Amino acid sequence: MTFPITSVPNGTVTSAKGFSAGGVFAGLKTPGMDKLDLGILYSEKPCNVAGTFSQNSIISPTVTLDRERVGTDNQVHAVVVNSGCANTAVGDQGMIDAKEMTQLAANHLGVADEQTLVSSTGVIGVEIPMALMREFIPQIEVSSDGGGEFAKAILTTDKRTKEIAVSFVIDGVTHTVGGVSKGSGMIHPNMATMLAYVTTDANVDAAFLQETLSDAVKLSFNQIDVDGDQSTNDTVLLMANGEAGGSTISGGDDASETFVAAVTQVCQHLAIEIARDGEGATKLIEVTVDGAQSNDDALKASRECAASLLVKTAVYGRDPNWGRIFMAVGKAEIPLDESKIDCYVNDIQIVFAGKAISYNIQSVVSALGGDEVRLRVDLNVGNGSGVAWGCDLTEEYVVFNSAYTT
Repeated sequence: MTFPITSVPNGTVTSAKGFSAGGVFAGLKTPGMDKLDLGILYSEKPCNVAGTFSQNSIISPTVTLDRERVGTDNQVHAVVVNSGCANTAVGDQGMIDAKEMTQLAANHLGVADEQTLVSSTGVIGVEIPMALMREFIPQIEVSSDGGGEFAKAILTTDKRTKEIAVSFVIDGVTHTVGGVSKGSGMIHPNMATMLAYVTTDANVDAAFLQETLSDAVKLSFNQIDVDGDQSTNDTVLLMANGEAGGSTISGGDDASETFVAAVTQVCQHLAIEIARDGEGATKLIEVTVDGAQSNDDALKASRECAASLLVKTAVYGRDPNWGRIFMAVGKAEIPLDESKIDCYVNDIQIVFAGKAISYNIQSVVSALGGDEVRLRVDLNVGNGSGVAWGCDLTEEYVVFNSAYTT
């Protein structure tokens, strides 16, 4: 049983007690109104921390450094993040610069260097302009209402910030989980193709914190796709400082179940907003696969469908070409029986028992014209279910990415 979980109005990554953040414009990106490109997320009290990272064979030194510091049962105080430059594929200088960034942030905040993490996002193959880091990291002012500034500072090609917070009460103590993410291109996670930071004032056992994050990522960031490409800088961090003052959450009870549900809700919201904000996208695509032999099978099949370029272009063109949906589910290579498959577009059934049925084509075309398109496939061979999210593929995506650095 879970306790009620409620949304926090205007919730963000600093909605949880004890967290503060801020951002500045340092000149890593081209200037613009309200544009920021360097931020810090900070907890005065040290936090237990969990992380999941890119599985790409080419990764940023920021990922390498964070993985080392998260994986040593180390507590952390802060993470410094820059956009506009990925600090990837720049040789040994990349790690030297990543470590200096954590040192600069740690000195600025008055905390230990090894308790500071770092993330970078932007163009690959370009060194971090450390002169700007030395000048502007000390200028970042963190505050409890600075979550919005931090959210802006981590954006690259995103059209909007992605923020949320939820809360729940256990034994009279209010606990909050907040989060922020960025991402709209190079999205096909094998962990999480973007940056995301989730905070909580709950007192959470370190091992259970990592278990919770890994499970939440499986159901959220690992189930989104924009373009089939996986970033070199993927990072998701979950920080718990215990400032709410409640009992330790460590698994095996209703409080722990509620915490897991809250973290998953936050991660899914942030993931869906990334898919919705895909480069050039005009529609969010939600793919549900029911009736699989297992949940893992359903998750795999739904993700294959959400990632299919042919499905994406069909949705963009408002073409009810259900054969593409069948193809995408089939390439997941899971157990199924074609003669048992049902298929729906925005709750309009178009396939029954593996064959097209009589339906009003114009109704389906109209349904495909909305901002959100729901595709549902029932395999009817088991009880497994899974959901994935993607977006349509448009001419704008091709034009934008054909001249990304020029």
